[in-house]
Amino acid sequence: MRIRPVAPNEHDAVGELTVAAYATLGEPLGDYAGVLRDVAARAEACEVIVAEEGGTLLGTVTYIPGPGHFAEWDDPRAAGIRFLAVDPAIRRRGVAEALVRWSLARARDEGWARFVLHTTDWMHAAHRLYEKLGFERAPELDWEPERTVKLLGYRTDLDSRISS
Repeated sequence: MRIRPVAPNEHDAVGELTVAAYATLGEPLGDYAGVLRDVAARAEACEVIVAEEGGTLLGTVTYIPGPGHFAEWDDPRAAGIRFLAVDPAIRRRGVAEALVRWSLARARDEGWARFVLHTTDWMHAAHRLYEKLGFERAPELDWEPERTVKLLGYRTDLDSRISS
Protein backbone atom coordinates (compact mmCIF):
# COMPACT_ATOMS: atom_id res chain seq x y z
CA MET A 1 0.00 0.00 0.00
CA ARG A 2 1.29 3.43 -0.94
CA ILE A 3 0.20 6.70 0.71
CA ARG A 4 0.49 9.77 -1.52
CA PRO A 5 -1.20 13.05 -2.48
CA VAL A 6 -4.28 12.76 -4.65
CA ALA A 7 -3.78 13.48 -8.35
CA PRO A 8 -6.16 16.02 -9.94
CA ASN A 9 -7.52 13.37 -12.31
CA GLU A 10 -8.54 11.30 -9.26
CA HIS A 11 -10.76 13.94 -7.61
CA ASP A 12 -14.02 12.48 -8.92
CA ALA A 13 -13.09 8.90 -8.00
CA VAL A 14 -11.97 9.93 -4.51
CA GLY A 15 -15.20 11.89 -4.05
CA GLU A 16 -17.28 8.86 -5.00
CA LEU A 17 -15.19 6.59 -2.73
CA THR A 18 -15.81 9.01 0.15
CA VAL A 19 -19.57 9.12 -0.46
CA ALA A 20 -19.70 5.31 -0.71
CA ALA A 21 -17.83 4.93 2.59
CA TYR A 22 -20.01 7.42 4.46
CA ALA A 23 -23.20 5.95 2.96
CA THR A 24 -22.52 2.63 4.72
CA LEU A 25 -22.79 4.30 8.13
CA GLY A 26 -26.57 4.10 8.10
CA GLU A 27 -27.27 7.82 8.38
CA PRO A 28 -28.71 9.90 5.50
CA LEU A 29 -26.09 12.08 3.82
CA GLY A 30 -28.45 14.65 2.29
CA ASP A 31 -26.63 17.76 1.10
CA TYR A 32 -23.44 16.59 2.81
CA ALA A 33 -22.86 14.17 -0.08
CA GLY A 34 -21.95 17.20 -2.22
CA VAL A 35 -19.36 18.27 0.35
CA LEU A 36 -17.93 14.75 0.44
CA ARG A 37 -17.66 14.70 -3.37
CA ASP A 38 -15.91 18.10 -3.61
CA VAL A 39 -12.33 16.85 -3.43
CA ALA A 40 -11.10 19.69 -5.66
CA ALA A 41 -12.13 22.31 -3.07
CA ARG A 42 -10.39 20.39 -0.29
CA ALA A 43 -7.26 19.92 -2.38
CA GLU A 44 -7.03 23.69 -2.97
CA ALA A 45 -7.00 24.48 0.75
CA CYS A 46 -5.51 21.36 2.36
CA GLU A 47 -3.72 18.17 1.45
CA VAL A 48 -5.89 15.31 0.23
CA ILE A 49 -4.08 12.02 0.67
CA VAL A 50 -4.92 8.64 -0.81
CA ALA A 51 -3.91 5.08 -0.10
CA GLU A 52 -3.55 3.03 -3.24
CA GLU A 53 -2.31 -0.36 -4.21
CA GLY A 54 -1.46 -1.30 -7.76
CA GLY A 55 -3.29 1.75 -9.06
CA THR A 56 -6.48 0.98 -7.10
CA LEU A 57 -7.69 3.65 -4.68
CA LEU A 58 -8.26 2.12 -1.25
CA GLY A 59 -8.96 5.14 0.94
CA THR A 60 -8.48 8.83 1.54
CA VAL A 61 -8.09 11.48 4.22
CA THR A 62 -7.80 15.25 4.17
CA TYR A 63 -4.87 16.53 6.25
CA ILE A 64 -5.51 20.02 7.64
CA PRO A 65 -2.43 21.91 8.86
CA GLY A 66 -3.94 24.09 11.57
CA PRO A 67 -7.14 26.08 11.87
CA GLY A 68 -8.59 27.31 8.62
CA HIS A 69 -11.33 26.80 6.08
CA PHE A 70 -11.84 23.05 6.55
CA ALA A 71 -10.81 22.82 10.20
CA GLU A 72 -13.46 21.99 12.77
CA TRP A 73 -11.31 23.41 15.58
CA ASP A 74 -9.69 26.73 16.45
CA ASP A 75 -6.64 25.59 18.42
CA PRO A 76 -3.72 27.49 16.82
CA ARG A 77 -1.31 24.72 17.82
CA ALA A 78 -3.27 21.79 16.36
CA ALA A 79 -3.38 20.06 13.00
CA GLY A 80 -5.99 17.46 12.17
CA ILE A 81 -7.91 15.46 9.62
CA ARG A 82 -11.34 15.23 8.07
CA PHE A 83 -13.07 13.07 5.48
CA LEU A 84 -11.36 9.79 6.42
CA ALA A 85 -12.87 7.13 4.15
CA VAL A 86 -12.01 3.60 3.07
CA ASP A 87 -13.55 1.70 0.18
CA PRO A 88 -16.27 -0.38 1.88
CA ALA A 89 -15.20 -3.48 -0.09
CA ILE A 90 -11.74 -3.59 1.53
CA ARG A 91 -12.28 -2.48 5.12
CA ARG A 92 -10.32 -4.06 7.96
CA ARG A 93 -7.04 -4.15 6.01
CA GLY A 94 -5.38 -1.31 7.94
CA VAL A 95 -6.01 1.41 5.36
CA ALA A 96 -7.61 3.89 7.77
CA GLU A 97 -4.90 3.28 10.35
CA ALA A 98 -2.18 3.87 7.74
CA LEU A 99 -3.81 7.14 6.66
CA VAL A 100 -4.17 8.39 10.24
CA ARG A 101 -0.60 7.38 11.10
CA TRP A 102 0.67 9.22 7.99
CA SER A 103 -1.25 12.32 9.10
CA LEU A 104 0.08 12.14 12.65
CA ALA A 105 3.64 11.78 11.40
CA ARG A 106 3.17 14.74 9.05
CA ALA A 107 1.81 16.93 11.85
CA ARG A 108 4.64 15.89 14.17
CA ASP A 109 7.23 16.65 11.45
CA GLU A 110 5.66 20.09 10.93
CA GLY A 111 5.93 20.85 14.66
CA TRP A 112 2.25 20.88 15.67
CA ALA A 113 1.68 20.39 19.41
CA ARG A 114 -1.66 18.59 19.13
CA PHE A 115 -3.80 16.69 16.68
CA VAL A 116 -7.58 17.12 16.62
CA LEU A 117 -10.37 15.33 14.79
CA HIS A 118 -14.10 14.86 14.97
CA THR A 119 -16.29 11.85 14.44
CA THR A 120 -19.92 10.96 15.08
CA ASP A 121 -21.75 8.69 17.53
CA TRP A 122 -22.28 6.00 14.93
CA MET A 123 -18.67 5.74 13.65
CA HIS A 124 -17.76 3.04 16.19
CA ALA A 125 -14.87 1.55 14.19
CA ALA A 126 -13.33 5.02 13.98
CA HIS A 127 -13.64 5.47 17.75
CA ARG A 128 -11.75 2.22 18.31
CA LEU A 129 -9.04 3.20 15.85
CA TYR A 130 -8.52 6.65 17.36
CA GLU A 131 -8.35 5.26 20.89
CA LYS A 132 -5.88 2.56 19.76
CA LEU A 133 -3.67 5.35 18.38
CA GLY A 134 -3.68 7.25 21.67
CA PHE A 135 -6.47 9.76 21.08
CA GLU A 136 -8.64 10.77 23.98
CA ARG A 137 -12.25 11.86 23.86
CA ALA A 138 -12.42 15.65 24.27
CA PRO A 139 -16.08 16.57 24.96
CA GLU A 140 -15.17 20.26 25.12
CA LEU A 141 -14.45 20.01 21.37
CA ASP A 142 -17.90 18.58 20.54
CA TRP A 143 -20.05 20.72 18.31
CA GLU A 144 -23.09 20.61 16.09
CA PRO A 145 -22.57 22.28 12.72
CA GLU A 146 -25.32 23.45 10.43
CA ARG A 147 -25.96 19.94 9.15
CA THR A 148 -27.31 19.12 12.66
CA VAL A 149 -25.07 16.09 13.25
CA LYS A 150 -23.32 16.19 16.60
CA LEU A 151 -19.57 15.85 16.13
CA LEU A 152 -17.51 14.26 18.88
CA GLY A 153 -14.07 15.72 19.51
CA TYR A 154 -10.91 13.68 19.91
CA ARG A 155 -7.39 14.92 20.50
CA THR A 156 -3.89 13.72 21.20
CA ASP A 157 -0.65 15.44 22.04
CA LEU A 158 2.00 14.86 19.39
CA ASP A 159 4.75 13.11 21.24
CA SER A 160 6.52 9.79 21.07
CA ARG A 161 3.46 7.78 22.22
CA ILE A 162 2.29 7.37 18.63
CA SER A 163 4.92 6.13 16.23
CA SER A 164 4.46 6.26 12.49
